Amino acid sequence: MSLDIFWFLPTSGDTRYLGKSDSGRAPTNAYMRQIAVAAEELGYDGLLIPTGSSCLDPWVTAASLAPVTRRIKLLVALRTSLGNVTASARQAATLDEALGGRLLLNVVPGGDAAELAADGVFLSHNERYEHAGEFLTVWRRLFKEKQVDFEGKHIRVEKAQNLIAPVQKPHPPLYFGGSSAAAHEIAGEHIDTYLTWGEPPEAVAAKFADVRAQAEKHGRKVRFGVRLHVIVRETNEEAWAAADALISKLTDEDIARAQQNYASMDSVGQRRMAELHQGRRDKLEISPNLWAGVGLVRGGAGTALVGDPATVAQRLREYADIGAESFVLSGYPHLEEAWRFAELVFPLLPGKQPVTIADNVQTGGAFDGRAQAAS
Repeated sequence: MSLDIFWFLPTSGDTRYLGKSDSGRAPTNAYMRQIAVAAEELGYDGLLIPTGSSCLDPWVTAASLAPVTRRIKLLVALRTSLGNVTASARQAATLDEALGGRLLLNVVPGGDAAELAADGVFLSHNERYEHAGEFLTVWRRLFKEKQVDFEGKHIRVEKAQNLIAPVQKPHPPLYFGGSSAAAHEIAGEHIDTYLTWGEPPEAVAAKFADVRAQAEKHGRKVRFGVRLHVIVRETNEEAWAAADALISKLTDEDIARAQQNYASMDSVGQRRMAELHQGRRDKLEISPNLWAGVGLVRGGAGTALVGDPATVAQRLREYADIGAESFVLSGYPHLEEAWRFAELVFPLLPGKQPVTIADNVQTGGAFDGRAQAAS
């Protein structure tokens, strides 16, 4: 079975050392386009464009990549708590047409109450998922029906229409991640691909099983994927040294401050990430080659697969064996690590071709005119 391998756009900035601001790279649009062009030429299937108050706007970023990419799919955050449902449908159809049918949508109800309050949203955890369910019900109907009337607890529309047709029918595919019971219900009823942050395989298998059961209640089937960081080097020893180096600039105060912030959130997924390492540096390998060091100071996906190419490929196949068909990967810094992972691991994955810098230079590749225009 061929696996979908996505890379990540660091739209809040990039770095070589977590927690060390003076080693960082600003999230300029030029840098985002460099990463996007490289990922496409290397053979990645898609790019995740994240969302958050510290991120570049994902929709504007995605639109800026349309002229410099041809094949790679763009997984763009769809913020159900922030957007108008009818306008959002038009926006998605417009961007899908501009991308030639390459748009994917990552549904994000939100997990940080303080950040949502700053944007004018004052909904509890369960209310956010109630709202998301109504949003997706109307949103999906807008792509199938000429006119939609709907009155729910949170959303009401009268004679709503979407007159803009997307390339993909009935609409761009919906991705979604969430660890709560409410999230799994949303996934089962509305979502095409369920993504989980990288937990030990047995925990991931349990989440997949629950979402699969929720989908069966609605007569649906859902695809599955895993969101992970990767630290791959030619030997296991080099990979673990690189993992240690990534957090070598962190102070105990950095970790305590970050963990205090994440503890204030009502995200079940964020709580599960924190429980994997409990803020401690001494027990970060929580499953063979699965390292929780990133989560010491980074919100969201906080685990990385660490090892030599054969080991990392084996661990990915273990997730595939329990149902994962897509992987959304990242590494610090993202431009260099996109190259490294593709060169070292793609030859070991089904459906991926070996890549070398020399081959790409000779054929234009990531250093052709499109990359120069993005710099």
